[in-house]
Amino acid sequence: MRLKIKARTWLAWIAIVLLTVLPLWLAGGAAFGGADDLAREAIGTIAPGYAPWFSPVFEPASGEIASLLFALQAALGAGVIGYWLGLSVGRERARAAAGKSDAG
Repeated sequence: MRLKIKARTWLAWIAIVLLTVLPLWLAGGAAFGGADDLAREAIGTIAPGYAPWFSPVFEPASGEIASLLFALQAALGAGVIGYWLGLSVGRERARAAAGKSDAG
């Protein structure tokens, strides 16, 4: 059982590495950009006279601040996911320990 869990963990890590590296390797010369710029270009092509019907509530003062806020958002999201994973593992271990003490 423990060997199966280790094998599954290693397979998950290999899949994560492959999903991270393969797109960069396969599309090595591709220009990576934001979806906002692509959408703006597509809208400009489809409807050249289009005028936005609203403006953003908050617009960062510079691109660096926008990048900082984006990185902060990603870090907070990673923290929440890490907390949830840690909590889930802790609960599972506590449940397994309670099951062993009840059985033994």
